[in-house]
Amino acid sequence: MIKKTRHTGLVVRNLSHSLLFYETLGFKLWKREVEEGNFIDTVVGIQSVCVETAKLHAPDNSMIELLQYISHPLLKEKQNSPSNTLGCSHIAFTVDNIDLTCKQILELGGNLVNKPIISPSGKVKVAYCHDIDGILLELVEEIL
Repeated sequence: MIKKTRHTGLVVRNLSHSLLFYETLGFKLWKREVEEGNFIDTVVGIQSVCVETAKLHAPDNSMIELLQYISHPLLKEKQNSPSNTLGCSHIAFTVDNIDLTCKQILELGGNLVNKPIISPSGKVKVAYCHDIDGILLELVEEIL
């Protein structure tokens, strides 16, 4: 049985650029390393793989893992993930100030799907946006 969510992994084009993006939003780098060898080959199912990873903690101690495949980059044109993509749709973050966070995302090279709007319940303000690799993010500001 599942006990808890450990982390969410995000494959990125450039680990240093993505670190700057997520650290600016409030994540703190916990561990950065290069992984290669039999163990990681087996886990990811790619032979002779070399992947650089960075694990970052949010203020609530939840974690994301950024992965840049050095040996096997699967590069494609940057494409902003649509909301209805099969598989993992988006990752959602609770933020203190959604307007400021949206401004930071634009300044860092991301984009907005929508300007922040208040939900029908009136309890939250929500915006969808993309990070610098086109990964879909949901920002939620709780309205007290």
